[in-house]
Amino acid sequence: MTKLDGHTVSLRALEPEDLEFLFEAENNTSFWKMSDTQTPFSKYVLKQYLENAHLDIYQAKQFRFIIEEKLNQKAVGMIDLFDFNPQHQRVGVGILIHQLYQNNGFASEALALLIEYCFEILLIHQLYANISVDNHKSIALFKKHAFQEVGIKKEWIKSPDGFKDEILYQLIKK
Repeated sequence: MTKLDGHTVSLRALEPEDLEFLFEAENNTSFWKMSDTQTPFSKYVLKQYLENAHLDIYQAKQFRFIIEEKLNQKAVGMIDLFDFNPQHQRVGVGILIHQLYQNNGFASEALALLIEYCFEILLIHQLYANISVDNHKSIALFKKHAFQEVGIKKEWIKSPDGFKDEILYQLIKK
């Protein structure tokens, strides 16, 4: 398997050629509030990350896919699996679509592909996502894919405007 193919997007592993896209995305401060990033990443550090991206999810406990538009094979975003726990068959999901490519349905199709991969290939029992209460696009996306709100972490995220709650969403395989 080299890719997970949908109608308009594919999910693929990171490649060395993704360095510039990764550098731009990881250093875009508007994404930092959703990713807990507080300092910029150097190209050197990201290059090292790319060199280790081949590690199996069972070793690294995480895996990042590039979301690629099929028509022109251009990277439009990333979708991550993190905190993989094979014993309890659960994993967290995070998604980022570059601002230039938002509102095209790419996130929804990518999430659908990832859900199928997790349930059918990795044999995951449950997926979860942590979403700030003011991230309405992400809330709508995960609800569309049957994720259920299961809890609220009060005053979980510090922002310039004060503390914000974070919602825990969960999708359990039926």
